Parts: sequence; structure tokens; C-alpha cells
Amino acid sequence: MNFIITGGTGFIGTHLTNLIKSENPAAKIYNLDIVTPGTPNPVVKNYKPAVKDGETLQSEYIECDVRKPIENLPFTPTTDDIIFNFAAVHRTPGHPDKEYFETNIRGAENVCAFAEKYGIKQIVFTSSIAPYGAAEELKTEDTLPTPNTPYGISKLVAEKIHIAWQKSSPDHKLTIVRPGVVFGKGENGNFSRLYWGIKKHTFAYPGRKDTIKACIYVKELVRFIMWNVEKRKTPFEIYNCTFEPAYTIEEIVKTIKSVTGLTQSTPYIPNAIIMPAAFGAKLVGSPMGICPARVKKLQISTNICGKKMKESGFQFKWTFEEAIRDWFEDNGKKYLE
Repeated sequence: MNFIITGGTGFIGTHLTNLIKSENPAAKIYNLDIVTPGTPNPVVKNYKPAVKDGETLQSEYIECDVRKPIENLPFTPTTDDIIFNFAAVHRTPGHPDKEYFETNIRGAENVCAFAEKYGIKQIVFTSSIAPYGAAEELKTEDTLPTPNTPYGISKLVAEKIHIAWQKSSPDHKLTIVRPGVVFGKGENGNFSRLYWGIKKHTFAYPGRKDTIKACIYVKELVRFIMWNVEKRKTPFEIYNCTFEPAYTIEEIVKTIKSVTGLTQSTPYIPNAIIMPAAFGAKLVGSPMGICPARVKKLQISTNICGKKMKESGFQFKWTFEEAIRDWFEDNGKKYLE
């Protein structure tokens, strides 16, 4: 039995590898990626590797571009293997539209074709909450997806490709997870930027404090993924992956400050001021990543319901505050990144 992780060099793939190895040191884990662990990503500007200096990703790296057919692998796949399809172009905004479709849709097609070729019966696909589209209303797994970005559209199509694979045989098992903002060691994303923004006095509440930002701790996410692989009996499920209920940006900021000991004030800037400033920042090259699109994204709630995950039978290990504390301890109680 092999654990095959496409996009395994990334943030979630790194944590999944660590979890599998901690529970089964002899596990055979293969990381199929275009990015060698610890090196820059050729398609992401200013990419920071999830594997830090002095660390080693405990999987066998195999150079693989999921935009092309998956073949000529240095191991023999078996029908008992499990595929975790994490490979994606996901940072948005940040890529030409074509890149989202090329990687996320072609990748789904090639991963499913690979599974079909070798009779592999189980796939876990990491989707996104982006297929729901940007809106304030609460979204459950039954909400009609209305994606309004190339990324969200590409992820929804990729879901449908995986679902078609699952329906093609009664022996196929598929798990689709739609995580909110995923945070934890090595994320180099929204929560890390938020922490450093607070610390350096460059973060302010942009137009509102009650924006809902559904989120999940990366260690909890990979635990939930493995629970589905090992414990769940149904052949197909889609799960929103987020703490339930979701937290507001003000609650997130207060928790980060409390856990890390930050005492910096966090000002509120009304829209009448922040949007003109964001347009001005864009004209001079968007210092600190400030631009109208990012400010607008910060103001829109990701109001995602995690009730199905909460009631699935899976037992959370961390509360939100405990998760932030665990992440802080993973960084030697020095910072969050």
C-alpha cells in the first residue's frame, strides 16, 4: 500500500506526510510535485517553502506535473493505494486565468485517469470554499455553488471530475474537503500576514470588524482527512472544513494577540479612507501587498458552516485558541509563520 500525494511539497501535503509518518513510520509516501521540497515554486512569486531550513520532508519526492499524464513512476502502484490530490494553483488574485484552469482541471483529469489505470479505489481531493462564490450568506455543503473567480470555477469543475470518477464504480471512495482559511506552521499565508501586520502596526480593520473568516488548523485538517480514509464507511462525502461556528476577524485578532502576547493596538479604518488609499498603493506597486482587490477580499465574509464536519463523528483535538497556541509553540513561542 502506498500513500500518493500530488502537490505533496506544499503546506497541507507536508503536514499530512508528518502525520502519516508519526503514526506509521514504515509508510511508503510518494510526493508527486513540480516543486522540490525546500526550493522556490516556479509558478508562485515570493513563494516560501513549507519545509524550513534544517527540516526534511519524510516522503520520496518524484518530479511530476499533473498537467500532463502521470506515468513512468519509479514505484508500482497497487489497488490498495490512496491518492491525496492537493496539486493546485490557488493563490488568488495572483495568476493569469488560464493557469487556474490548466492546473486544476487538467490535474483532476490526469489524477483520475491515473487512478483508473491502476485500479486505485480511494481519492481525497482538497477543493476550496471558492466554489461557493463571494457572498455574506451562510453556506452549507448543500448550497448551490456560484463561483465568481477563475479559481473557484476551476475547483468546482475539478470536483465534478472527481465525482464522475467515484460514480464510475461502486468500489470507489471519494472524500472532497472544502477548507476555510488553513493556518499553521509553514502556511506563509493569511494568518501569518495578519500576525506580522499586527506586530508591525501595519494591520487595521478594513471597513468592518465583524467579517466572518471561516478557518481550520492544518493539523486538524489532516487528522480529519485521515479519519475519512480510515474510519468513514460511506463511498462519497463533501465536507466544509472549518471551526463551527466560524470566527469574526475581530475574534481572530484578539485570540492571536492573547496567545502571542502582542499588545499593539488594532485601529479601525472606515471604507471612505481605506479604499482610496488602496487605489493609491496600487499605483505605486502595492507595497505590503495592499491593493483594492485584497482589501475587498478582506471585507467579504467567508461564512461557511462546519456543522457537518462537527457532527461527523470526528473528534477535534484543538479549540481555536489551543490551535493558535500549538502553532505558536511550533515556532518556539517566537512568532507565527
